[in-house]
Amino acid sequence: MPAYTYTAINRSGKRVRETLEASSLETAKSSLRSTGYTILEIREQTALNRDIDLPFLGNPTAKDMAVFCRQFVSILRAGVPISTVLTMLGQQTGNKKLAEAIRAMQSDVEKGETLAGSMRRHPRIFAPMLVNMVAAGEESGNLEDSFRQMEVYYDKAQRTKSAVGRVMIYPCILIVVMVVVLFVMMTKIIPQFLKTFEEMDVELPALTRGVMAVSHWFVDWWWLLALILIALIAAGVLFARTDRGRHFYGWLARKVPVVKLLTVRSASATFCRTLSLLLASGLSLTESLDLTAANMANIYFREAVQSVRTMVSEGWPLHTALRDVRLFPPMVYNMVGIGEESGDLQGMLGKTADYFDDEVEQATAKLLALMEPVVILFMAVFVVIIVLSIFLPMLSMTQAYDQYLQ
Repeated sequence: MPAYTYTAINRSGKRVRETLEASSLETAKSSLRSTGYTILEIREQTALNRDIDLPFLGNPTAKDMAVFCRQFVSILRAGVPISTVLTMLGQQTGNKKLAEAIRAMQSDVEKGETLAGSMRRHPRIFAPMLVNMVAAGEESGNLEDSFRQMEVYYDKAQRTKSAVGRVMIYPCILIVVMVVVLFVMMTKIIPQFLKTFEEMDVELPALTRGVMAVSHWFVDWWWLLALILIALIAAGVLFARTDRGRHFYGWLARKVPVVKLLTVRSASATFCRTLSLLLASGLSLTESLDLTAANMANIYFREAVQSVRTMVSEGWPLHTALRDVRLFPPMVYNMVGIGEESGDLQGMLGKTADYFDDEVEQATAKLLALMEPVVILFMAVFVVIIVLSIFLPMLSMTQAYDQYLQ
């Protein structure tokens, strides 16, 4: 779903610059006007002007939001008024951006604004799903339950994200270590050995001559290699922020045999859990599917949910639409079909989400178990080549010396 950066004046007269996700520019403008914003400027984000969300820049993570929901429930349960709850949370929340948003909410609530309405003014901090759950809790008088459900949601989302992250972090750490070792070996250690061999004026094996050439190149041009790596990483990040890049990486995640299983199960867990909570908030099925689509990380699954939403609005049963897009595993649309027949779609989606959460954990363990020997084997080949390049000349000199003695 496209993202739009806007500058506007809020109801308090304060100038704000935020980002909003919407299906079109007109939808974004309508959403902002409905919250009382006076739009000064709005434009769609591109790879060049997109705000970069990085943890060290202070954007709240799923873990931060889970803690926020947990603390809100704990304090609210003690009978503390909402404005006081927000005051306390604003003082003790560690994330700076989240704390600023909470303090602004506290001011809005004291002026008579609803909690959900004040959250809508901070779309970069509070996801539409959380806002809708809070709105449903305010209407039903069961705000505590809404926050408790969102705490569970963020906890499970964090675990799923951590599971996927573990798959990437382990090989990345090994690769970084290998690159550092390669750099030190090629620029510091190997040149010392090879200098000795050159001074002896002996004929070197082809493998040693090849390693010598690579070592000389590293010593003279290591900075060029570093620039190329940085450029490739930057290009990859910028490409990922384009529509073509999102489709390429999304296609790659669905086609690489090792990653495909984890991608499908993670997307299935996110779809079922998100849709279950949105239906619990009182939204219609089509509205829930709209928000669920925006919550899907892989663009192919996002487009698939958008297609499902269109088919459902045309009268298709949800399970039939899910089966027709051919991206979700049979377990998803079969369980959804049972939920539709029994009248407990929300509960069945929740159980399916729990099932796929466990599947994500198992898939992560399998991927890590597979990656470890592959990376170790690759490193072993590298070490063997280096060792042979050093010892083959030494062996040749030893043999020559033995022949001389004879």
